[in-house]
Amino acid sequence: MTMQLFSAFFTVLVGVGGCLAYFWGSNALLDVLLPVSARNDDRSIRNLRLQSTIRPWLFLLPALILLAIYLIYPVFQTLWLSFHDKAGDAFVGLDNYRWAFSDTGFRTSIFNNFLWLLVVPAACTFLGLVIAVLTDRIFWGPVAKSFIFLPMAISFVGASVIWKFVYDYRGEGQEQIGILNAIVEWFGGSPQVWISMPFWNNFFLMVILIWIQTGFATVILGAALRGVPEDTLEAAVIDGAGPFKIFRRIMVPQIMPTIIVVWTTITVLVLKVFDIVLTMTNGQWDTQVLANLMFDWMFRGGGDFGRGAAIAIIIMIAVLPIMVWNIRQANAERKGGH
Repeated sequence: MTMQLFSAFFTVLVGVGGCLAYFWGSNALLDVLLPVSARNDDRSIRNLRLQSTIRPWLFLLPALILLAIYLIYPVFQTLWLSFHDKAGDAFVGLDNYRWAFSDTGFRTSIFNNFLWLLVVPAACTFLGLVIAVLTDRIFWGPVAKSFIFLPMAISFVGASVIWKFVYDYRGEGQEQIGILNAIVEWFGGSPQVWISMPFWNNFFLMVILIWIQTGFATVILGAALRGVPEDTLEAAVIDGAGPFKIFRRIMVPQIMPTIIVVWTTITVLVLKVFDIVLTMTNGQWDTQVLANLMFDWMFRGGGDFGRGAAIAIIIMIAVLPIMVWNIRQANAERKGGH
């Protein structure tokens, strides 16, 4: 324990100290290489302009290097592997992509991802919007929002373990420790192995992600609702509009850009969903999704790097347009706010 604490402290010290040393040293070196004298001659003015141009890049350089190593290089490496065989040696062209779209497991994963895309973003956004409106009307609203946001602090694996206990099944005649089966038994029903029920088990897994992400939607949409002009709401009340009509006709249209951003952000997350499926079912009982299938082909079943990389590229192609559109919407909303 002592060694672990010492190692963590040493890592923080070296990391922070290294950053400070780099920024101080690089800026000092820049001042030496491009000196600016008290005289406002042409050379000093030129050096000052060069310093102003170069200095921001000195701060960005470490981040750019890390992005190149950990983001850009892996993308090109994965693309290269997707055109090669199982071992990543022989070039096979588009064979891995042809296999993907003709494979039953891949088509099942596509269908399951489509189900997740239909249900999870819509459910999170709807519940987040409703909760944001309701909690703004009660004095203990901030406390309620805190509890709703709390699952965001839990890892996907941790949340899955919690819900595994909720869905837990014990054989007939045994005491059910799973909350869902205990409730079913209390109402006179028979306990079920919920996560092994084909098709419906996908929805039981979706509940976990909805439980986690609803807090995110609530906080973002709640902030947007507080930006709706009070005079607009007061005018609607004077005109005789009821709470539901105010919500539907005034609040929702005015925060629609934020609703779309929240929806697309959760959509991107759903396309990459992996931890929940791996922890709950490991893709069994027709719950496989693309990210889990990629992991299986890349690191299991003999480790087929070509097929695993092809699935990874397909996921990236599916996510990329939504991310670009999401960024454009966020930028447009920011410019509109100014």
